[in-house]
Amino acid sequence: MSQSTSTQIRLARRPTGWPVHEDFETATVEYGDLAPGEVRVRNEFVSVDPYMRGRMSDARSYVAPYELGAVISGGAVGRVVESANDSLPVGTAVLHQHGWTDVAQADGAKFRALPELAGVPLSVHLHMLGMTGLTAYVGLTTIAGLREGDTVFISGAAGAVGTAAGQIAKLLGAGRVVGSAGSPEKVALLTEKYGYDAAFNYKDGPVRKLLAEAAPDGVDVFFDNVGGDHLEGALAAMNDGGRLALCGAIAAYNATERPVGPSNMANMITRALTMQGFTVGAHWDKLPEFTERMSAWFGEGKIAYDETIVDGIDNTIDAFLAMMRGANTGKMLVRVGATE
Repeated sequence: MSQSTSTQIRLARRPTGWPVHEDFETATVEYGDLAPGEVRVRNEFVSVDPYMRGRMSDARSYVAPYELGAVISGGAVGRVVESANDSLPVGTAVLHQHGWTDVAQADGAKFRALPELAGVPLSVHLHMLGMTGLTAYVGLTTIAGLREGDTVFISGAAGAVGTAAGQIAKLLGAGRVVGSAGSPEKVALLTEKYGYDAAFNYKDGPVRKLLAEAAPDGVDVFFDNVGGDHLEGALAAMNDGGRLALCGAIAAYNATERPVGPSNMANMITRALTMQGFTVGAHWDKLPEFTERMSAWFGEGKIAYDETIVDGIDNTIDAFLAMMRGANTGKMLVRVGATE
């Protein structure tokens, strides 16, 4: 057994509006010898995600806010480098929620051993094979009840959840999949790599107009990661009996004033629409089903993905801030380093 130094990124104060570096602090922790049942894990990749911005606030939400002075918890993958737990020997690849740190040490029950698929990097368990992929799957199936032939609109389509949702929708039989993104390059990627039938740059004009052009026969399923004008545009385009799955509202995460709601909510009544918000944490029972299907799709070469990688645990804050401003294509990750 040996001691180890861990670098941790913690919440120093609650952000107002857009987060800044001063809202965070970096600390080091010395871990001593392992207690029985514990493991020490050196992270290889750490996740930065939009939902983390909500947890930096102390407003009521679906999960407890981050505590001031505490490490920013969230998904990370790494390998066991020391073990006092027979079920997690040294070298085991694991997933955990200890977040923005390079070394984590805790009881083995807080780590989940990961299967290693040939040709698939460990980082994919933080997106397509992990929480973001499961989020997309649950939203389309359990929440929206996707049917064969449906026209699906996905906002924020070039992000981690959006790139998963577009592909899953097509694999589940959607007739037409439309996405929005924030640059011409991302729009091209959606149609050329991710199988979207049409996509538009939401900065080119009103979402209502752009969506009407991309989906002239209307929308049956809306998977929303953005909110705001995207939700309003979708409500205008929904076909009778359409279903809206609300996953995120990134357009309002950093707002300092109360956002204006959609002006066309009456369409919910006149078109008999169903709208439901959801968080993936309430649907972990779907994980085995999702894992089986997504692993098969990977094995058949049917899944594409992108990773935007920032190197170094000390650059985690920069990665998070860049992701919040849409600098990522696919999943934004911090590469901590190789295992010892």
